[in-house]
Amino acid sequence: MLLGCIADDFTGASDLANTLAKGGMRTTQFIGVPAGEAAADCEAGVVALKSRSIPASAAIGQSLAALDWLRRQGCRQFLFKYCSTFDSTPKGNIGPVGEALADALGAKAVVACPAFPATGRTIYQGHLFVNGRLLSESGMEKHPLNPMTDPDLRRWLALQTRTPVGLVPWPVVSRGADAIAAALREAAGRGETLVIVDAITDADLLAIGAALTDAPFLTGGSGIALGLPANFARAGLLANTGSAFEAVEGPAAVLAGSCSGATQEQVKIYTARHPGLALEIDRLMSGSLTAEQAHAFMMERIGLAPICYSTATPDEVRAMQERHGREAVAEAIERFFGDLAVMLNDRGVVRLVVAGGETSGAVVSALEIDRLDIGPEIDPGVPALSGRRGQPLGLALKSGNFGAADFFEKAAATLAGRAP
Repeated sequence: MLLGCIADDFTGASDLANTLAKGGMRTTQFIGVPAGEAAADCEAGVVALKSRSIPASAAIGQSLAALDWLRRQGCRQFLFKYCSTFDSTPKGNIGPVGEALADALGAKAVVACPAFPATGRTIYQGHLFVNGRLLSESGMEKHPLNPMTDPDLRRWLALQTRTPVGLVPWPVVSRGADAIAAALREAAGRGETLVIVDAITDADLLAIGAALTDAPFLTGGSGIALGLPANFARAGLLANTGSAFEAVEGPAAVLAGSCSGATQEQVKIYTARHPGLALEIDRLMSGSLTAEQAHAFMMERIGLAPICYSTATPDEVRAMQERHGREAVAEAIERFFGDLAVMLNDRGVVRLVVAGGETSGAVVSALEIDRLDIGPEIDPGVPALSGRRGQPLGLALKSGNFGAADFFEKAAATLAGRAP
């Protein structure tokens, strides 16, 4: 293995794996820290953790365990992947995990760049923009778990870290890889562990990647990996063997647990043509709606690729959290979707399209799949995935904000190997 990656959620891991596979690296997504070894032909390994919203100390422990495993696979470079909207609280977990991994690797002036221009995420003067709006005005300020109320990434990261946070501004980035590398050396001299690096276009990300050819460690969104495969290719280290993805025909279902505007629109489009069951949180918490009931509803309509969805607005989510408790609501939703996914697969549903980071984590954990192969890109940042649970299983794991309006339809078709 050449490149070892640690992702703080499952959809983010898929997003990163997609970028690396498109760049020509034979990539595997691992679900949690594997017990065994990676395949000999794996060039990039992405260890998917569910560590974004847990206590920082636990996130650090899981991330260091993943790093230890990746080191044993012989990796030459390491990457910590987090969301392109920098999802975190003032206490972490991006800063604490980033510093802990940097300390373990003896790295200084580590790039921190969540930019992903293909999905509208750009950084200028250390400020994160989403589709041309400041992060704090993008809707992310209403996120139910980690509201992003400050677009200044240096200021936000400084709340989470022990050492100074640096910045490589866009005028330096625009001068290319050599200028970026020189700026990072200066940041190391100032004792800065994590350094925000501006990026507005894919060309900027490619220049950053070229500047990091010999860097032991970097952090960011999936866009930061855009230029990394070329570094390994120039060194003659890639075998160009392609993907191990397997398309699978068979019954399909959609599970959507995100409250993002993008997912709400996708659900609206999909339910115009497919049967749908809304997950009402009050009914779930009272026990009057169960996973067994949802399973019965979907299996009666399985030939029509039904959807079960929970897409309450942020205000509705807050009201339910106040009534039932934030953690209780989150745990109940995740358990519901995890149980439902297992029941569906046990009855022969072999294509599952899942929306929402927490929901995706719950589903994959419940299915107890240990690794996934990366297939064609469905929409920017979202690949088709294949794994095995007794029989072949196709998965699409979508971050709430990702995907076009017709994503669910396209994803189900792509998992079957058909053009949408």
